[in-house]
Amino acid sequence: MSNKRSQTRHLLLETVLELLLAPEGSPLRMIDVARAAGVTRQTVYDHFANRSEMLIAAILHFGDGLKIDARLAPSRTAPDGKSRLEAYTRAMLEFYPEIYPLKQALMAMGQGDEEAKSAWANRMGAMKEGCRAAVDALQADGDLLDHLTAERAADLYLALLNMDSWAACVLDSGWSAEEYLAEMQRVIALALVKG
Repeated sequence: MSNKRSQTRHLLLETVLELLLAPEGSPLRMIDVARAAGVTRQTVYDHFANRSEMLIAAILHFGDGLKIDARLAPSRTAPDGKSRLEAYTRAMLEFYPEIYPLKQALMAMGQGDEEAKSAWANRMGAMKEGCRAAVDALQADGDLLDHLTAERAADLYLALLNMDSWAACVLDSGWSAEEYLAEMQRVIALALVKG
């Protein structure tokens, strides 16, 4: 990708995030992004085939700023399944304060906004892959509870990492982040790990 094209894409992604996270909520049609970025609508279409692709790219761009790969490294390099589960849980819960406003902004776009829902579902799919990798490591070690299949355990793990539950405890009820992490580590271990 040429430097000018790369700079334009960066500008567009930053503009999408700025509009998405604006306190008053801003429209997020491709024409709105073009206007806010000071480019033509065709320029936006040159970078993104459709609005859904644009939203997904903006969320990934947001994640790049969070250094997700580096922050997930302890989980990915953990020596065993239990350590991987603990490290992945910690990483996800540490992301929530940064990611939650983005989730809220996407959900505020409305139940009928299929592209916004699709963009968030794309990221939840990636999160489920991380859950599945931790569960697979547990299973490989023989530490996954016998009555759970790996698929069912990954579903359960993802449900336990629910961001709205985190918000209810930490943002609404005043739990500290460390208190919530400690409780979730305990609950997740009880739900998935033998012994």
